[in-house]
Amino acid sequence: MNHIVFFEIQSSQPERDIAFYQSVFNWTFERQAGLPIEYYMITTDGIDGALLQRPTKTPPTEYGTNAYACVIEVRDFEASAKKILDNGGQIALAKFAIPGYAWQGYFIDPDNNVFGIRQLDQKAG
Repeated sequence: MNHIVFFEIQSSQPERDIAFYQSVFNWTFERQAGLPIEYYMITTDGIDGALLQRPTKTPPTEYGTNAYACVIEVRDFEASAKKILDNGGQIALAKFAIPGYAWQGYFIDPDNNVFGIRQLDQKAG
């Protein structure tokens, strides 16, 4: 537990970027319905991930690294979220359900890096 199990790619143009990753790496994409954002699960030959509609403007290239967000699997979403907030983290996107799969949310660390946490739960939703 508490290890990276998933990656996410934010995209300002999901259709364009799905075509890119399919062509380059042969990844498969499946759109997920019922989420608060446009979201596609990615299947790879290694760690699986997702591509989602970017919720904010794309950072300019000269502003530093613009990278994938890692998602960390936790046993207890609420306890982990409390630890994050108690240690100077902030909520970036509040907890939401990936129906039938998990509870997920995004946080900002003290240096403004975004990461996600996920608690697997087949009853999420």
